Amino acid sequence: MSRTVLAGRSAVATLVLALAAAPPLAAQSPFASVKWRSIGPVNTSGRIDDIAVARVKGSADAIYIATASGGLWKSANNGISFQPVFDGVDAMISIGAVAVAPSSPQTVWVGTGEANTRQSSSWGDGVYKSADGGKTWTNVGLKDTRSIARIIVDPTDANVVYVAAQGHLWGPNADRGIFKTTDGGKTWKKALFVDENTGATDLVMDPSNPQILYAATYQRQRRAWGFNGGGPGSAIHKTTDGGLTWTKLTTGLPAGDKGRIGLTLHAGDPRIVYATIEARGAESGIYRTIDGGARWEQTSRLNTRPNYYSQIRIDPANRDRVYTLGSNRGFYFSEDGGKTFTELFSNVHGEDHALWVDPDDGNHLIIGGDGGVSISWDRGRTWDFRRNMPIGQFYEVDVDNSVPFRICGGLQDNGVWCVPSAVRNRNGIADRDAWNIGGGDGFHAHFDPLDDRMVLQSSQNGNAAWVNIETMERKGARPGTGDRPAAAGGRGGRGGAAAEGGEGFGGGAYRWNWDTPIVNSVRDPKVWYMGAQVLFKSVDRGSSWTKISGDLTLNVNRDTLKMMGAVVGPDALSRHDGQSNYGSLTAVSESPLNAQVIYTGSDDGQVQVTKDGGKTWTNLTGKISGLPPQTYVSGVVASRYAAGRVYATFDGHYNDDYKPYVFVSEDFGATWKSLAAGLPETSIN
Repeated sequence: MSRTVLAGRSAVATLVLALAAAPPLAAQSPFASVKWRSIGPVNTSGRIDDIAVARVKGSADAIYIATASGGLWKSANNGISFQPVFDGVDAMISIGAVAVAPSSPQTVWVGTGEANTRQSSSWGDGVYKSADGGKTWTNVGLKDTRSIARIIVDPTDANVVYVAAQGHLWGPNADRGIFKTTDGGKTWKKALFVDENTGATDLVMDPSNPQILYAATYQRQRRAWGFNGGGPGSAIHKTTDGGLTWTKLTTGLPAGDKGRIGLTLHAGDPRIVYATIEARGAESGIYRTIDGGARWEQTSRLNTRPNYYSQIRIDPANRDRVYTLGSNRGFYFSEDGGKTFTELFSNVHGEDHALWVDPDDGNHLIIGGDGGVSISWDRGRTWDFRRNMPIGQFYEVDVDNSVPFRICGGLQDNGVWCVPSAVRNRNGIADRDAWNIGGGDGFHAHFDPLDDRMVLQSSQNGNAAWVNIETMERKGARPGTGDRPAAAGGRGGRGGAAAEGGEGFGGGAYRWNWDTPIVNSVRDPKVWYMGAQVLFKSVDRGSSWTKISGDLTLNVNRDTLKMMGAVVGPDALSRHDGQSNYGSLTAVSESPLNAQVIYTGSDDGQVQVTKDGGKTWTNLTGKISGLPPQTYVSGVVASRYAAGRVYATFDGHYNDDYKPYVFVSEDFGATWKSLAAGLPETSIN
């Protein structure tokens, strides 16, 4: 079963699109008997958050793979094949952590909601437990933690479990920190709590004395307009009494504000602990203690994009062999206790988030990244990429009119891919039938209505290009190329500029959204629209563009906005990582009944309309009652059945608001009515 995810559009927005595009359905849907089938691609997979292995008599009895938005997968044959084991759970499919009880290999714990702090990160609804190796699951609480970074099970008692909860990404909350249960999840006690903006991002236990644990706390918050990845709450803590009391460790560690911290402990000598610590300047890097945390020393300044990675592992049989995960071409290993590092490429992706090192055989590694899972049996010299986990994170998809038809779509950090709906082969669609037509974070892939060979595809920040998907010829199509730089004022952001094609793509005079809206006219196939903070129109298939609006956003300087009680200063850690701009369009819709009527929506909550093809615009936002200010517009759709009807959806999770917001207007936006009645009061990812 495929767990391919439409990462860029909420379920509510998709519902509205369906409502606008089709007449009212009869009581029995004509599609009721249609069954879903997976068509791939599996050449590339999706983001992996955690790996756990159940071991029986020294062998890998079961491998569990926690995914960012594809649920939990299990292999019982050393990774030859994987099966989804969380699909039947009425729960979130974003998994942040997975753990197997060492004393009970059939007991599996899952923490929902990934702890990676991306703008596309999904959330969860607490901790789940299985007593039968993943066949059945029970929610055992901590539902409001939203994101869980690590689960540790006492090696001698499967009922004693610690959970490192990162907490809400998009706002403050109290259910974060270290939680402990001693009765298998029936009850929980908050063992370590710093404040409502600081959660726990990692946790390790001394296997020879389960009363000793080290916890890393992380102060961070994200909004639609930016990110702040650090503060005084970030620290390393130690307990020697099973979490009753904790001591903050400081000697030898960076003294100022810290960001994300990752931990690993050497099972053979648990006094040895390594940490990867995000700090300012030269203090950021790898640290080590050899006396149980009493004193630390910096061994290396290596620390690539720490808010997204910060995972470190030690070979259980070799105290000096250390791995740290990151970006560029892969991850890194050290043979001298973290002093020098060599880069490895795992054949998965250039961005890795999870690593398991076999405690009985250091040559055996399992790694997970933004592109799936790879396995090595020779300590990383060669890798077997597992092309059998269909968990690609799609933002947008489109189909053409050929027979059999083709589907193209953009994936999170895996470019744009195309695949046929059917092939003339009795074995069905294979890896070789899918092909890549673009890089970066893949988003739109719109077929030209006049020529099925041509696709207008895009990557982050509006980098659009026409691609002939048969010859692979391409031509850039983004408006405004070569215009003067954008004005200063907190628009650009720093963090992560080298990752995923880079936020450096966001230059020029315009503020492009990470997922820039691109729309083809339903009335004239040669007419296309693209939105920055202004709306562009092309009448020649993107060969040239004309601005048909002024700024359709609030044009707020994000350097004046507060997060965690203060503005995000110029020296903030991981400042605005992944969020190149703020104040950009997110939705565009041309009326199928009148091409002069066009609607737009923006990331700062503005809905606007023109009735004269862009000569004049009216802001409709203030007319929508019951909508919190600056709520991200996830969809605007003009009806094809009534001239004045328009639907709008808003995604409040960027403001830590999970209520559904769905509205309809029958008079071009002059008045609005809510359609949210009957929808779940708490939206799901």
